[in-house]
Amino acid sequence: MPQDTPAEPLVTQPEPFAVQVEAGQKLFWCACGRTKNGAFCDGSHKGTGLKPLVEVAEDAGTKYLCGCKRTTTPPWCDGSHARL
Repeated sequence: MPQDTPAEPLVTQPEPFAVQVEAGQKLFWCACGRTKNGAFCDGSHKGTGLKPLVEVAEDAGTKYLCGCKRTTTPPWCDGSHARL
């Protein structure tokens, strides 16, 4: 049964995930921190009230996805992990 209030996201790792992306690639960033699939959703959020964030990469290259789930610019790392 879903919760009325979303669960608190867990810290997947205390630093960003560096990932190679292609322009136009759709990313399903884990927002709950319960995934076993690095920065990406594996469905572990079920029942938490949290959902993955879908983002499309604007350009190709290395992107830094938040691992601590405290960023103010999801899914991108903003350095919030330095305050954990």
